[in-house]
Amino acid sequence: MLLNRYILKHFLRNLGMLFAALISLYLLIDFFEKIDNFLEKGKSAGLILKFFILNIPFIVEQMSPVCVLLAGVITLGVLNHTNELIALKSCGIPLRKIVAPIVAAGMVCILFFLALSQWVLPRTVSVTNEIWNKEVQGRVSLGIYRNGRYYYRGKEGFYSFMRPNPRESLFYFFSYSTWDKNYELDSIISSRIAGWQNKQWALVQGQVQNKSGPERYSTEVFQGKWLAFPETPDSFFVPAYRSMELSLVELYRETKNQNSPEESNRAWAEFFGRISYTTLGFPLLLLGLPLLLIVYRKWGRDLSLAVPVSCGMAFLCWGLWATLQSLAKANYINPLVAAVSVHVVVGVAGLFFLLREDI
Repeated sequence: MLLNRYILKHFLRNLGMLFAALISLYLLIDFFEKIDNFLEKGKSAGLILKFFILNIPFIVEQMSPVCVLLAGVITLGVLNHTNELIALKSCGIPLRKIVAPIVAAGMVCILFFLALSQWVLPRTVSVTNEIWNKEVQGRVSLGIYRNGRYYYRGKEGFYSFMRPNPRESLFYFFSYSTWDKNYELDSIISSRIAGWQNKQWALVQGQVQNKSGPERYSTEVFQGKWLAFPETPDSFFVPAYRSMELSLVELYRETKNQNSPEESNRAWAEFFGRISYTTLGFPLLLLGLPLLLIVYRKWGRDLSLAVPVSCGMAFLCWGLWATLQSLAKANYINPLVAAVSVHVVVGVAGLFFLLREDI
């Protein structure tokens, strides 16, 4: 128990120092990038302080995998550098018992980050999005997102559509309706696909219905049609990190409320991807610990080489994870497979090398 407390104390101290350093660096860069925007709008110091303080949970979420990895590597590296690791092993204590407190602490940290993602992160991201988009940028979302569809109120009518990629001006199952002074439907335009080309709306496979009398409508079916609506795709503003405004439970509920296989697949990718990123630090930790010992045994250098190697490994795994997530959202691979592939490969490799070092 004394050894466990000693190692655990070092791990938590290193983890706290890493978070403090990375959060400070992130906030410093973010502050100098955004402070001019706040000052141009004449915002108060209290609002600026509130924005950056509430941004900390998001930073913790983004930095958690690499911080857990480096905290474990630095803890074991210091033990190795001061010859404490050799002394412990010479006393007959196996490596698995030495690293057990680090692994256990890593698991507890992952549970903490999942709780943060469920109860804290959605509220703080929602507030920071509102401050940045509404108070600073002057951009207000005109509608809502429900059950896989976007609903927007324009200047003259109402829009409803599916938009798998908010960065693209491509809309599915698009409809635009207008209403008269008596709140009766005046006209409705619907199409299977709608796009924005040459500063005009291009509609494919749809129909136009116009009111021609009391409870009577004329219908025009078309294969392709160019129309000019009052709004452009830029008007359908979706806040950055919108999915971060949803808790894990809400993301799961989103998977049950989709109307098409593509939207359902994307929702599952968002749900599994959120969990897999939060838990990515644990398999990285399992691989980083034996990697430190391998680097020391091969080149006679521990932290000076193991830390950059660990960072490179983390960046490589993150790149692979991001690629798999993109493929999952594009419906090329199963979302669950994309979420667990990196974890399984890296985790199994880490356990293999840990057991090998323990022989």
